[in-house]
Amino acid sequence: MVGVLAGRRRIIREAALHTNPAFRPNSTDESFALAREIGFGMLAVSADGAAPLLSHVPFLIGNDSKTAQLHLTRSNPIARACDTVMPARIAVQGPHSYISPDWYGLEDQVPTWNYLAIHLTGTLVALPDETLPDMLAQLSHHFEERLAPKPEWGIDKMPEEVFTRMLRQIRSFQFRIDSVDATWKLSQNKPEGARQSAADHVAAYGIGQETRILAALMRKPPQGPDRQA
Repeated sequence: MVGVLAGRRRIIREAALHTNPAFRPNSTDESFALAREIGFGMLAVSADGAAPLLSHVPFLIGNDSKTAQLHLTRSNPIARACDTVMPARIAVQGPHSYISPDWYGLEDQVPTWNYLAIHLTGTLVALPDETLPDMLAQLSHHFEERLAPKPEWGIDKMPEEVFTRMLRQIRSFQFRIDSVDATWKLSQNKPEGARQSAADHVAAYGIGQETRILAALMRKPPQGPDRQA
């Protein structure tokens, strides 16, 4: 069992996110912060050499950036496959947009896509059922507190019989984070003026998600290994 688990972990690690050095932030802190803020991603596992199992899940990364809490319905194939522990990955998609060559104001450019992507690689661990109430309370609090001044919703507002019935339908998991890979593709490989021009166009005409946030990041991208302050 140990050898099989190690082999699976090695396969997942070798399939890490492809990252151009120009788009890789120096520090993982910003990537962890973004993943924690988004709190939603694609959980992927592979059992016994079969095709990967995928599930879109909300999650909560701990303050130490070493673990994330999540839950799955008991009928979810991943929940059925993970009786104890298994290697896994969570892929988090940040803001993204199509970039037209015309937006740079330069000759000989090609269409591309700017985006932020974060991959958390680690181990999915099944937890005892008694951990569910506290985990659900923490997860809902994480998102509800950001809706202020709306009064915060809590699980104590659910009728006890409804809450108990819900608990029977889900399982609690911990995702233990071994590594993080990130791409912040924000036109850092273009001249300053061209990047700012593209950012302005993304803000006005971007095709994607959260394009105004992407434009703001393009105007001042995080420092990477090939860029000096």
